[in-house]
Parts: sequence; structure tokens; C-alpha cells
Amino acid sequence: MKTIAQQLNVKEFPFVINNSQGKPIYYEDSNGYWRKGDYDSQGNRTYFEDSKGYWEKSEYDSNGYRIYFESSIGVVRDDKPKPCEGKTVEIDGIKYKLVKE
Repeated sequence: MKTIAQQLNVKEFPFVINNSQGKPIYYEDSNGYWRKGDYDSQGNRTYFEDSKGYWEKSEYDSNGYRIYFESSIGVVRDDKPKPCEGKTVEIDGIKYKLVKE
């Protein structure tokens, strides 16, 4: 399978494609190594992949904090907010167990 630069018959390297925010979404060098990525509307990288088979994906909250990360080497970090079901709250000395409706 040909790389993007090979398909376009590019002769000058590195070959880079940027998105409308100026972030690099594709990079290729003269040896055929490539990497590509995607970004959310806040400019946070949400996906990365390279020609060696490595990939990673991330999710961010509205403040730009990474709340989820997963990679092809098995690393997973999940800091997403968890539902309240099963948790106990105490009001005026009485404990209540939360349930999902």
C-alpha cells in the first residue's frame, strides 16, 4: 500500500498536512515513516497512529483535562465521571442508597 506522499509523488520531505487550526494531522518522512492524528475543537489530540502500528486515543472534558486514554500497547486510563448509582449519601443522619431510574 502506498503512503500519501507516494500517491502524490511528493519529492520534498518532511511532508506535512495541517488542519484548519494549524495542527499537524499527517507527517511523513523520506523513509516512508508516517504518523497521523486528529484533534477536537479545543485543539486536544484525540487520536494518533503511526506506520509502526502504534496508536492511542484520548477524550477530554469541557475544561481540556484528559479523562480517558487508551493505547495499542494496552495502557488504559479512565478518569471519566462515574454514575452515582450504588453510592450512599447521608442527610440529617439518615443514609440513603442512590439508585438509577
